[in-house]
Amino acid sequence: QVQFVESGGGLVQPGGSLRLSCVVSGSSFSLYSVGWYRQAPGKPRELVAVTGTGGGTNYGESVKGRFTISRNNAQNTVYLQMNSLKPEDTAVYYCNRIPNPSLWGQGTQVTVSS
Repeated sequence: QVQFVESGGGLVQPGGSLRLSCVVSGSSFSLYSVGWYRQAPGKPRELVAVTGTGGGTNYGESVKGRFTISRNNAQNTVYLQMNSLKPEDTAVYYCNRIPNPSLWGQGTQVTVSS
């Protein structure tokens, strides 16, 4: 099984920044696209950023210009740099394979509050 382990979340004030990390094990990381998702209480899981096998990126409109996804295939790690954070960014953030997700991990909590 491919396993995705998220870390780096925490409590930050509006306008602040966080950098999330996702370490992948059990597979050749470079062979597939990886996305960052988030899920807020009472809301469906939302795809916010994707990095393709060649390093190309795509973003949801709500985070475009504020978040940056990147990957380091040698380290089996994908990152999400989050800047200019807003309270509505508060959610549990997950990473997973695209388009065929593996089992979902525990995610990492991001809380944006003053």
